[in-house]
Amino acid sequence: MKINDDIYGQHDIDGVLEELIKSAPVQRLKGIYQGGASFLVNRKWDVTRYEHSIGVMLRGTIEEQIAGLLHDVSHTAFSHVVDVVFENVSEDYHENIFQQVIVHSEIPGILKKHGYDAEELLSDDTRWTLLEQPAPELCADRIDYTLRDMYRYGHISLHEAQTFLDHLIVRNGRMFPDGIEAAEWFVGVYYKEVIDFFLHPVNVFGYEYLARTLKAALRHNVISAEDLLKTDQEVLNILHASKNEEVLSLLKPIHPRVQVKEDDIQYDFHQKKKMRLIDPSIFHHDEWVKASAVSENVRKMGEAAYQKAKKGVYIKVLHH
Repeated sequence: MKINDDIYGQHDIDGVLEELIKSAPVQRLKGIYQGGASFLVNRKWDVTRYEHSIGVMLRGTIEEQIAGLLHDVSHTAFSHVVDVVFENVSEDYHENIFQQVIVHSEIPGILKKHGYDAEELLSDDTRWTLLEQPAPELCADRIDYTLRDMYRYGHISLHEAQTFLDHLIVRNGRMFPDGIEAAEWFVGVYYKEVIDFFLHPVNVFGYEYLARTLKAALRHNVISAEDLLKTDQEVLNILHASKNEEVLSLLKPIHPRVQVKEDDIQYDFHQKKKMRLIDPSIFHHDEWVKASAVSENVRKMGEAAYQKAKKGVYIKVLHH
């Protein structure tokens, strides 16, 4: 099978990866938007978990590629909005249900057919050091969603994204920028993603109102937690068809014409997100150091992002 990726171009995929891509759990991710409620408030914000999973897959050994492809299959409809619904501050609800989603799917059978053990491959993602690293370091997951979103939404060019990828080095199974210039560039782009995009007032509004809608829908038994393993559109269809007044009135303002602004004084609600900071290690004067120790620019960007995330966003709804 041929894959044509926005950022990494054409790839031929076969064997176990092709079968996994064609499986229901991975295909479902075509219907899960990466930005949670973002697609509902801006139709251009349309990157899916499927595209991201394919992007993450294209690195490492075959085992690491399998883990990369499958790392998000347990994401619920509307991605991290559900963390707000369940008041899950560490934003890892999908990780907590990962095993049960895998076990009850066709994935273990596909893996077994190709000589892999699902339990052994997928029970501990710390083994896959290219795929996942704790912040503030880089990893395939963090790099892919940042470059993919920022390229698709017009903040960086394809040439810039690919130039950065050319400046990544792998040491001991982990990824690093090859110097301070590449590190500074990525840090700047990452904060465009987590501050200017994740905390964009319209995006924050969509998150808040969709979370309220889903909370009400769960409370009124319009949906169940199991329904959240359907696609975004399937869950929206259930909500729209519910005839529940509270659910419908909360859902109604979530559309691309909504007008909101940041206002610390006269605000309608306040939202904070998980603190997301980046400060990759680089090899400098024969030793590994944090980029912020070499670059005042990286240090300042990190400090500004920290203050913004700590404060959160105060939203005033002007017109819905």
